[in-house]
Amino acid sequence: MISHPRRHCTVELQALPSRIGQVRRIVSAQLRYWHLDALIDRAALGVTELLSNVHRHAQPDKTCTVEIELLLDRLMVSVRDRDPRLPVVADADPLATCGRGLAMVAAMSESWGVRPDGDQGKVVWFTLPTASPPVKAPPRPARRTASEPAPGFAEAEPVGRTPEHAPARSAVVG
Repeated sequence: MISHPRRHCTVELQALPSRIGQVRRIVSAQLRYWHLDALIDRAALGVTELLSNVHRHAQPDKTCTVEIELLLDRLMVSVRDRDPRLPVVADADPLATCGRGLAMVAAMSESWGVRPDGDQGKVVWFTLPTASPPVKAPPRPARRTASEPAPGFAEAEPVGRTPEHAPARSAVVG
């Protein structure tokens, strides 16, 4: 089996609002470096939501590690914190200003999940596919002879013919 080398980036931080923006910029820059520009918006949104959850809920502190890893056909983004409590996805009230983060991560990702990290906390992760779905090429036009008009064009009435050896004339009136 032929495989590509893994690409990996890790950032350790305190999940404070000012640091979340910095990590989002780091993730965006790393994805540009890996030529995965199409994933930047979704990866930045997902990492923002996961870090916001650490900021809001993690105990005993806000220390966490963000990892992005490029596998063969997907990008894995994970956030490890020191709080062993696992998140619960709840139905948010339509007027609520919070409570939709994990639902958004689930909606924009290929897959997501959470796993205990021993007595050390937990890891919340999501994946994004790196391969774009194939774009269907437009149908090729049928071959036609030189005497047939192109589709959508009516055949013009000849106005006057110039001999093939006559010089071309400009249509610009000066």
